[in-house]
Amino acid sequence: MFRIAILFGLSAAVIGAHDIITTKITWSKEMSRLVYKRCAMCHRDGGSAFSLMSYEVARPWAKAIKEEVLERRMPPWQAVKGFGEFKNDRGLTQEELEVISDWVEGGAPEGDPQFLPPPPKPAEWLDPASPAGAGQVDIAGGTKIDAPISVVAIRPKSLNKGATVQVVAMRPDGTFAPLVWIYQFNPDFARTYYYQSPVALPAGTEILMSPEGNGTFSLFAVGDSAPARKTRLAR
Repeated sequence: MFRIAILFGLSAAVIGAHDIITTKITWSKEMSRLVYKRCAMCHRDGGSAFSLMSYEVARPWAKAIKEEVLERRMPPWQAVKGFGEFKNDRGLTQEELEVISDWVEGGAPEGDPQFLPPPPKPAEWLDPASPAGAGQVDIAGGTKIDAPISVVAIRPKSLNKGATVQVVAMRPDGTFAPLVWIYQFNPDFARTYYYQSPVALPAGTEILMSPEGNGTFSLFAVGDSAPARKTRLAR
């Protein structure tokens, strides 16, 4: 967070007060809604990071905001989009990235304040670390599951800082299930990723990680499959 604050400060110093406006995207319409949706959990008064809730406080950091989101450091989701389908996905879509980039490069205009949406209500940025009633299965690359499980969530357990790693389940019938692809892991933002729908992994499923040796993950299973957490995991 200190590195980000320093970066924001340096970026603010080089933003001119009289940028030429070349975009129709404004803070009052598009940008405020995007920030309220994706950033307000942390970047608000009383939040865990400095506020970005008004044009006056967000405008000086425009170029730094663009850099942080394009590098996928913010918001701190860390799971690559399209590799596994998760609930409450905090990651920015390509369209949202383009809105931010166009707003910044177009002079970061405010627009008409009458179009501002209502301020968002405070919300938690983290889902529960463990699903209620879930059993836990700890996995590494090469782990084989010897009893069927229905996985509802996955969480980095002992992942190396800065690691980028893909986790895939290879079923006995040769089909694959993408579990998660973590990009540049930061333990300060570790979270549990909840699947949109449970992922069925039959007995004999092998867990593949690329590259191997970066650490371990925890799978969470609920319902009839929950006791499978007590079965032996072969290597």
